[in-house]
Amino acid sequence: MKNLVSLLLVSVLVLSGGLAFAADKSDAKHTKSSLVVERVNINKADAATLAANLIRVGDSRAKAIVEYRKQHGKFTSKEQLLEVKGIGESTLKQNLDRIVL
Repeated sequence: MKNLVSLLLVSVLVLSGGLAFAADKSDAKHTKSSLVVERVNINKADAATLAANLIRVGDSRAKAIVEYRKQHGKFTSKEQLLEVKGIGESTLKQNLDRIVL
């Protein structure tokens, strides 16, 4: 009976197009963001915009980007993001096509 209920639930999700709701929130973000590339100006965007448009950048990393910008001035290169705590090579690489200065 439990398997039948699970099968019905999956069927309803697939047929209704709601499968993304069954996935992890971050997976849905990555799936959506890989379809439509949103560019974000890291020198002008607020933390909410950064978190919404950059892969693997949540609220705390986005706030760290904004704080770094306040303390050090505008970013002069995309690679300068590596100086922000929590931003590593992998995160930078995933976002290179999304970042503008």
